[in-house]
Amino acid sequence: MTIKADHRHLYLQVIDRLKSDIEAGIFKENEKLPSEFELSKSLGVSRATLREALRLLEEENVIVRRHGVGTFVNPKPLFTSGIEHLSSISSMIEAAGMEPGSQFLKATEHVPSEEDLKRFQSDGDDKILTIERVRTADGEPVVYCIDRLPASFLPTDFVEKKEVSLFSALEQSGKIHVAYAVTYIDPVGYHEQASPILNCGRETALLVLKQLHYDDHDQVVLYSKNYFRADKFSFHVVRKRV
Repeated sequence: MTIKADHRHLYLQVIDRLKSDIEAGIFKENEKLPSEFELSKSLGVSRATLREALRLLEEENVIVRRHGVGTFVNPKPLFTSGIEHLSSISSMIEAAGMEPGSQFLKATEHVPSEEDLKRFQSDGDDKILTIERVRTADGEPVVYCIDRLPASFLPTDFVEKKEVSLFSALEQSGKIHVAYAVTYIDPVGYHEQASPILNCGRETALLVLKQLHYDDHDQVVLYSKNYFRADKFSFHVVRKRV
């Protein structure tokens, strides 16, 4: 298992070897890796070299280091998507060969806050509707969704139907078309509300996508806050040189 010298830095060779061992199943998902002493000895490298390799592997989300516990192999995300595409959660789940589902939690109507008035350019007469749902993959909860929008934007029977696509319902009248969204991504650890809903332990991180959806007239028509299980989802973006 010892690393053989080549022209590259040793820590890069260690990264490749550990990735290869994970791919081969020598180290399995969620499995604890041997101690730094054991790994450095078996690979024939210094602990300083090993630590640099582990640091970069953690940045790539290949492993996770838990203080006082050890280093573990992160499971591969089941679902991945280019963040530049405004694709539905259902389509991401279907692309992975799994059955998408939705569990309706609740819907509440309330007077708009100052932030709502500014966000939706509302005059204050329209109530704000907040919808909470859980998206599932083969019956397993993977995303906790909180959607917020003016109640008048949706058909009056939307809440009763529950399973109807929010985008489809928004565009049903023909007056609204969701053209694009501005997305902010924040990584979070254990979340008191979202983590239990998604059956996550304290060791499972979440990705929070906060999205402002705009229509063809650049007006916000929907605000979403979606909590994705970071062990199930990954997002990427194509950046072009200008």
